[in-house]
Amino acid sequence: MARRIVVVGGGAAGATAASKAKRVDPSAEVVLVEASPYVTHAPRAVPYAISHSAKLYVYTAEQFARERGVRVLVNTKAEAGEGNRLRLSGAHSGVLEWDVLIVATGARPRVPPIEGVGLRGVHVIRHPAEVWEVKADLEKAATVAVVGGGYIGVEMAEALLAMGKRVVLIESGKWLLNKMLDGELGAYVTEYFKAMGGEARLGEGVVKIGGSDRVEYVETTNGVVKADAVVLATGVVPNVELATALGARLGPTGAVSVDPYLETSVPNVYAAGDVAEAVHAVTGKPVWIPLAPYANKMGYVAGVNAGAGEKKLQFPPVVGAAVTKFFDMYIGKAGLSEAEAKAAGLNVRTAVLTTRDKATFMPGGRDVRVKAVASGDLLIGVQAVGYTPYVAAVVDLAAQYIGKPISSVILAEYSYMPYTGPVWHPLVSAARMLD
Repeated sequence: MARRIVVVGGGAAGATAASKAKRVDPSAEVVLVEASPYVTHAPRAVPYAISHSAKLYVYTAEQFARERGVRVLVNTKAEAGEGNRLRLSGAHSGVLEWDVLIVATGARPRVPPIEGVGLRGVHVIRHPAEVWEVKADLEKAATVAVVGGGYIGVEMAEALLAMGKRVVLIESGKWLLNKMLDGELGAYVTEYFKAMGGEARLGEGVVKIGGSDRVEYVETTNGVVKADAVVLATGVVPNVELATALGARLGPTGAVSVDPYLETSVPNVYAAGDVAEAVHAVTGKPVWIPLAPYANKMGYVAGVNAGAGEKKLQFPPVVGAAVTKFFDMYIGKAGLSEAEAKAAGLNVRTAVLTTRDKATFMPGGRDVRVKAVASGDLLIGVQAVGYTPYVAAVVDLAAQYIGKPISSVILAEYSYMPYTGPVWHPLVSAARMLD
């Protein structure tokens, strides 16, 4: 009898896991269960969909099932049953038995426990399927308060400014993207945010959201912001309920603890994507970094191991490589910031420099500001900001050298052409300052 591999969650990790498991073992019955109407949805595209109708879905359930050979159950909720069984409800109901289970239930927005979050006009983007309703409401607003200055908050602010809205961003930290950037580069981003028309209320927490029926204002620790709508961008939390009901152990981050093969503490139950922990390449400790590239790759690893019926492929330690943008400014990071390194008890030294995205003698070059963080003789973190997509190239090369000797960074191999970058790559220039 063919094995049945069940994947719960149809986002990046779940869709990749189901597809890969079927390719590894074509004889297996692979079933993908998703609570929403869509699979392979793209939550990171939500801000861009709101501003200019970016495509949010790669596959319909029918396409995915036809092309990947996977049975897809959408609009269906899965809960833990007795033994190797799931209880299904929704469009499909009943009991679904499994031989191998992959939990890829993702994460959901963290909603602050304050008065007024339930008022009309207060939006938390829980799933891309909701984006059109949210967009229709935001289009009617003149002033929108965005709560939270992380990736989604900054990207939503850009989308709203592009729509012609007055945007007031409320952030408890001293600068935007403060969990990503140290102060030198964070202040640079914050200045540009204001120059592009955004209003930043920094160092302020939200006390309540007020209004009789619909939102009318946001009360902060330092005053009141009048607003016609509010977008809560206050982070996410992993959807661990199914995993814990199955008996899986959680790690110190609050996400599901997994071994290097992504198996949980329950045999034959894997966890992948935003629901699962990883290990940081610098600290060696569990870390939770809910980013799409990791979700896809964790899904791949879980799919290989589930399909093979044995532990064949490990998921490697991570460095948190990430890039975002605000209008023409690109912002990136890999590894630890100086603040994170010090919090981890590491002795650090840093280098900050401004370089270019082309050779200095070429016209049209744009500045790139780089901060590198070292501990001992190891590179442990890099941040980059500039008005050029070249920032991503700096971060991507940096990601390959986090946790490695600075001397190896200086001798790193990369291409050179005056139009595409300086002869000394910005990462290498930073490493030379640290050497």
